[in-house]
Amino acid sequence: MAEITKENKMGTMKVPKLLFSVSIPIIISMIVQAIYNLVDSVFVAQYNSLEGTGALTIAFPIQNLLLAVSIGLAVGINALLSRSLGQKRFDKANVVAGQGFFLMFCGYLIFLVFGIFFSRAYAVSQSDGNALLAEYTYQYVSVVTIGSIAVFIQVLGERLLQATGKSVLSMITQATGAIVNIILDPILIFGWLGFPEMGVFGAALATVIGQIMGAVVAIFLNVRYNKEITLQIKNFLPQFPIIKEILVISIPSILMQAIGTVMTLSMNNILIRFSQTAMNVFGVYFKLQSFVFMPIFGLNNGMVPIISYNYGANNPKRVFATMKLAYITAVSYAVLGFAAFQLFPGAFLGIFNATEDMLAIGTVALRTISWSFLFAGFSIISISTCQALGKSIFGLFVSIGRQLVILIPAAFLLSLIGNVDYVWWAFPIAELMSLALCAIFLFVTVKSAFYKNSDEGETDKRNEITEE
Repeated sequence: MAEITKENKMGTMKVPKLLFSVSIPIIISMIVQAIYNLVDSVFVAQYNSLEGTGALTIAFPIQNLLLAVSIGLAVGINALLSRSLGQKRFDKANVVAGQGFFLMFCGYLIFLVFGIFFSRAYAVSQSDGNALLAEYTYQYVSVVTIGSIAVFIQVLGERLLQATGKSVLSMITQATGAIVNIILDPILIFGWLGFPEMGVFGAALATVIGQIMGAVVAIFLNVRYNKEITLQIKNFLPQFPIIKEILVISIPSILMQAIGTVMTLSMNNILIRFSQTAMNVFGVYFKLQSFVFMPIFGLNNGMVPIISYNYGANNPKRVFATMKLAYITAVSYAVLGFAAFQLFPGAFLGIFNATEDMLAIGTVALRTISWSFLFAGFSIISISTCQALGKSIFGLFVSIGRQLVILIPAAFLLSLIGNVDYVWWAFPIAELMSLALCAIFLFVTVKSAFYKNSDEGETDKRNEITEE
């Protein structure tokens, strides 16, 4: 009985307390992760400012793709698991968790093959003839992809904890990996405490070791404390009806995030035509903007299982209350991020051992791109709301429209002017378009989920399923 009461807090606790109690630990862990990303780049920049920073910038699209697959799969697993718990279908929730491990292993095999056979070719193709840059890129990309099994396990473990409201334990999982990484970075990069100096290879190795520690903690916490879910070996064997249900939600999310890889590759190729410094500024921007968007994504991760649970439990009042609070919080935080980028761009760039050339290009870049923050908070919450209500495909449409249809062509056309300062305006232009699409898709999703169902009598059917 105690376990059922804990599980029911998703449907009974006051929404503000529930959303923030679930989200704040996730936000803290994501901020720790953002600090790790920042520290990683700072140490590499101190080791080699130009090629070192460039290697991490070129490696970013592959890391982004890795996260797209792992997090995208986790979105489907989390949403289906939370919905099953909301419908009191606990056996199905256990099966979903087991299938999650099977799917994550399949995802890892893709990156294992890439790391072994294709990472060097990728590094050379993106390095514009710079042999040192290509070597650093190969070192970093090959290590993080071959060792990426830990990423898949850690991400799944975190999402299983989040789906049952155990965000503090999820925070511990992610923070463990990030802290281990931060500690190991200078030791392995510069050869402290008797270790050999490994440079960029050391940074990659520190990343993988941190992820392994996070994965170990994630498994332990789920087995020891996540009593709402029982992990059983029999559920790890493929069950294709459940896999299909997960992938219906996950594939649009994977594609949506993977589009970011295409965008970053395209932007790198556009910017390196101006200079390697311009490309490096773009990489630095992504490290800095994580402090704006990681907390919003953390809020998302707390919001999605709450909405999914209450949608499964047929409680629209709590769904709308969660949405409203998430919108207010996300937009407010995004405005604060905009203000910080407008006021302190030089200070932010100085963290990365920036040259005068990087300061000149980067100050304009940060101030220009940050205008997109004013629209992004609304868009992020809208996409995740659609996902939580079973309309993941809309998020894919928004990502395609924003990054492939608008951002990349706009950046290319603006680059023809011959001044890199104009290229950055592609981001606010694309985000404004995204805002319009999100508003339309949100309206369609909410109407379909709640209002249209009442007219057609489908709500009664959902009530019957819930009671069963």
